[in-house]
Parts: sequence; structure tokens; C-alpha cells
Amino acid sequence: MNKWLMLFLGGWIFFAGCQKISVTEIQNMVDRGEFSKAEQIIKERLADDKNLSAKEKDLLRFELERMKRIRKDFTKSREQVVEFIKKYIPDVSDEDLARWEKEKKLEFMVIDGQKKYFNHAARNLFRLDDECLAIWKQKNPDNKKKFDLDLHIENLIAECQESGLTYGHPVRLRIKQGVVVHADQVPDGELIRCWIPFPREIPHRQLNIKILNSEPKTYQLAPNSRLQRTIYFEKQAIANEPTEFWVEYEYTTHGVYVDIDPQKVKAVDPEGPLKEYLQERPPHIVFSDTLKKLSAQIVGQETNPYRIAQKIFAWIDTNITWASAREYSTIRNLSLYPVLNKHGDCGIQTMLFITLCRMNGIPARWQSGWEFQPPDDSMHDWSMIYFEPYGWVPSDVTYGMRQSDVPQVKYFYLNGMDSFRLIFNDDYSMPFEPPKTHFRSETVDSQRGEVEWDGGNLYFDQWDWKFEWKIISQ
Repeated sequence: MNKWLMLFLGGWIFFAGCQKISVTEIQNMVDRGEFSKAEQIIKERLADDKNLSAKEKDLLRFELERMKRIRKDFTKSREQVVEFIKKYIPDVSDEDLARWEKEKKLEFMVIDGQKKYFNHAARNLFRLDDECLAIWKQKNPDNKKKFDLDLHIENLIAECQESGLTYGHPVRLRIKQGVVVHADQVPDGELIRCWIPFPREIPHRQLNIKILNSEPKTYQLAPNSRLQRTIYFEKQAIANEPTEFWVEYEYTTHGVYVDIDPQKVKAVDPEGPLKEYLQERPPHIVFSDTLKKLSAQIVGQETNPYRIAQKIFAWIDTNITWASAREYSTIRNLSLYPVLNKHGDCGIQTMLFITLCRMNGIPARWQSGWEFQPPDDSMHDWSMIYFEPYGWVPSDVTYGMRQSDVPQVKYFYLNGMDSFRLIFNDDYSMPFEPPKTHFRSETVDSQRGEVEWDGGNLYFDQWDWKFEWKIISQ
């Protein structure tokens, strides 16, 4: 057979084969680390398959983006991981590595046949393995003076009980948050669009928000009704110069404590006005067989909604260890991930808590922003759950059970919140105003910002975020 005919037929057969491969099969290919094969098939499909729907095209385009992002999250070689571990465990062996990998304490992916470790895998090992954690604490004693969170909790509980209110201890803070796009990420003269998270006015929680200054001066503030609220800016890129955006404002925040009597808590109507907070919401809130089995194990025969939530709260606090996480846009199901991997950061723990609550008839939803434990701060995710007849209450499973013999203090974070929070989001994966044209860098949360231009999204490695805060009064 003529070699050119053979090449033609080979290409036609490959194209025909690509046509038959479903989006789900391609996603499975990506999950197995067959990136080069998946990339080739996706590009062929996007270029030649005229039967693809707009939704299928977006799904395939995002798989290309997902693979790029995974490659950025998994860059460490075995040698680099071992070098880090040897600083603390000089005689680490191949058997140790194999055991930690099997126990999901050393996170890696095999991409196109090459094993790559998660960027924070080595550090996470010293959070996830008890023996390694003990070594870390011995070699890194924490002598820093800490904010007395439990004292704050005790005072807040006492204040709320004395006043008869569910909120107290107001704190006024000044925030300056910004984004700096690296030089020459966008051609000279092109317009850069930037969304910076902005707090929502929430009765008794977050109020008296006042913008003090911004760069540039012109902006578009999304309405308070936006559940992922932002302040939007535009600026032209200048060759060889970084592009900066920022906003400065003040706001007042209150702590919350709802003194719940479990005997008074009743089940909500599953077909009532809270129905949407009891349902699945793929891809991250899915009542999978794995979670159904786990739920039955945790809840047992308990029927009281508060006690059920308490059991779920305690189980996650005890069994899902906090560890640095991959970018959420690379994880297909945030609530399933910690059950399979035995760890997760605050948002992953929270999504599991929300899902298990919903599975058991307890309305639950997302809330997130920043946390402060002076002088420390961090991006943070938590939840809101609903107990009839008390209503919505904040709940932070990552802060978990406090080391206290007083039940109100021990389970404070099941139905209370400290005064040092900044709330940006009352839901996840919600549209911005004005809408973003290209894929978001953070597809779930909104805490750092988002940036794009006509040529595409600017990912986190193309810009830096800045966050400054100061307590004005308390």
C-alpha cells in the first residue's frame, strides 16, 4: 500500500476513534494521568468534530486548562521530596516513602508515566503522619505569643447570654486588598480586567462598610445581592511595568453565638422553602454511595438534627486532617476527595460537612472569606447550617472541637463564630458582576481575585495578591 495512503488512513482512523470517545472517557483519561493522549484527542475533537455542543466544547477546553493547572500543582521530583524529608528524618527509606504514599500521606500523580509530587506534599507529610508531626513539633517549637481564641469565645458566649442577643463583641477593621499583574503578561495597551472580592452587608454579622480609596479611582461595585460580591476595575497594560489594582475599606464585624437546646430542634420540611439546601449540587455536593455508607457509619440511629450535625462535625474534626490542598479547579468533587485521601484544607472539609448535613436533612450552605487571629490571617472557608426553630447559624468544622470541658465552648464552632472574620461569599461558584468572559482561576471560591484580558484568563502564577488589615476598634 502507498505510504501516503497509509498515513491518510491512519489519520482518518485516529480521527474516527476520537469522535467515538466521550467527554467522560476523556476526563477519566486525565484522572489517570494520560495527559498527552488526552490533549491530542481534545484538540482533534475541538478542531474537527462539528457535532460537539457548546457545553461539550467548554468541558473539553476546561480539561486542557485543568491539565495545565495540575502540572503547576505537581512539580516536585522524588529527589526534592526526599531532600526535604531528610532535614527531619535523615535515614528515610524507600519503604517509608512507599508506606506514606499508600496511606495517602504523600500526595503524587503519575503524569504521562512520570511520578510527580504535589508541591506541598513533603510539608503535608509532617501534618498527616503522627510520628512525622511529633518530629516537626520537636524541631520547630511554637514559641510565638498566640491570640487567646478560647478566652474570646468564653467572653462572647457570656456577652450573648447576658444580652439575650445572638451576636456581640463588635470589631471594626480596615482592609487593603490588591492585585499586581506581572509585567508583560498582557501586550502593551491591552485592557486588563480585574475583580477583587468585596464584603457583603449581612445583618448583625457584617455592616457599615465604607470604601476609603482605590486604584484606579473608577470602579464598579457589585450589588449586595451578589453571593460572591466583587469590586471591578479596568486598566491598560504598559510595557515592562506591572499593573496594580487595589481597594481600601473599613467594616464592622460581630461574633455569633446561638445557645441551642438540642431537645427543641426539629426536622425541617424537605419540600419546604429550604429544599435547595438539602439537595445535591454536582460536581461537589453529590450523595455518592461512598458518602452514603460513611453517613450511616457516623450517624447510626440518631434522629435529632442537632445531634446528627454534632456527630458529623466531630467525625470530620477527628478523621480529616487539615493539610495544604491543590487548587480547587483541579479537583472534580471536593466532598469526596477528603474521604478518599483522609485529608483536606478548610474548603474541602467544609464541602464534606455541607454534603453530609444535607444528606441527613439538615440545610447547609457555603460561606467564606478571611479569618484573623491577631497578628495572623488566612483565607478561610466555613458554612452556615439551619436548625429549626433557631434559623441559620455559622459553623466552622475546621476550627472543630475546642479543648474544653464546657460543652458550650467545646462545640462553639458548631453554632457560633468568633468576631474576627471577613465574609466575601455566601455561596460558591456563583457569577460575578460584571460577568467574567474566560475561565476563572478559582472556580469555587473567591478570596484572592480574578484577572483577564481579551486574550484569556490570567492564572495565579501571572500575578500576586496583596492583603493588609488593621483593627480600628473592638
